[in-house]
Amino acid sequence: MIIVKRLILITFCLAAFYELSTLGFTAENAITMFNSHLDAFYQETNGKAWFKESTDGGKVSFWMRAEQLEMVLDAFERTTNSQYLSIFTNLFLGFIADHGRTWEKNEYNDDIMWMVIACTRAYLLSKNSEFLDVGRTNFDLCYARAFSKDLGGGLWWKTDNKSKNACVNGPAVIAAYLLGTATGQKKYYDIATNLFLWERATLFDTNTGKVFDHIKINGSLAAFALTYNQGTFIGAANYLGFTNEAHLAAIFTMEKLSPSGFFPKSGERGDSGGFNGIAARWIAKFVYERSLQKEFEPWLQKNADAAWKARRSTDNLCWCRWPDPTPEGTRYSWGCSSAVVLMLVVNPSE
Repeated sequence: MIIVKRLILITFCLAAFYELSTLGFTAENAITMFNSHLDAFYQETNGKAWFKESTDGGKVSFWMRAEQLEMVLDAFERTTNSQYLSIFTNLFLGFIADHGRTWEKNEYNDDIMWMVIACTRAYLLSKNSEFLDVGRTNFDLCYARAFSKDLGGGLWWKTDNKSKNACVNGPAVIAAYLLGTATGQKKYYDIATNLFLWERATLFDTNTGKVFDHIKINGSLAAFALTYNQGTFIGAANYLGFTNEAHLAAIFTMEKLSPSGFFPKSGERGDSGGFNGIAARWIAKFVYERSLQKEFEPWLQKNADAAWKARRSTDNLCWCRWPDPTPEGTRYSWGCSSAVVLMLVVNPSE
């Protein structure tokens, strides 16, 4: 009898352990992950803040910094915790201290558009006019130098005017749309629509949903696809009401770029470390606004669950290669941001 009772107890404990180990992430887990990211990488001096490049130190680069500012806004939208808007403000002031109020020295037009998105989103959430002023000034500056009628329209990636890339045109559509919403000025909606129509005609496969990376000045097409370009195309299409295109691009991302059921793995230190977070942000927004949870949410939740379970126990940081466990040692703020954004923008399964 004692042996039987022990077996029953062991079976019960194993079942309980299995249940706990397979439970999905919670909303509280998402905030834990975000706050752990702040603990590891957020730095502030005299009201001016930045994100460290890694747990060893340094400062993260221009565009990675802009996108981690968006991550802070994701946390605010998830919680409405005003502390996170204060953190955004400190990061904004730190960014201005390091890069100035206008960014014409940056040759990458996509970098500027990422920060315009962050500033304009922040204005729409806070009504702080300084965010809008900086965002609008730099959008206008960037658009004036990047737009041309070569290749039928669209924006150049860099100031050398050698290629027109999805990585600048998708974000520029989103930035222009947000500026239209913030200012009420029709010209920004017109810019958003025209740039989207150019990207759809030039860099989008209407049969598969694949977003091509770029087209060169000689007309040759780089036909590989990346998750963040898929994401910004989906975000742009969703804003402008091109839901069929957004849906097709989301299917391509889920089925072709994530054949294992997980977003593709990438390196932590390079640009690609945060690509999946950008994709998740805009795909999730599309899914929830268009009531497509049944089709896409299980995939998104599978990834968020995997990111939570792949974190390391010492500091709750998760790298960008889930479901593989996060190693000990140096981690990078940009490479760890994808998991944070993913958990902030996807609803838990319970």
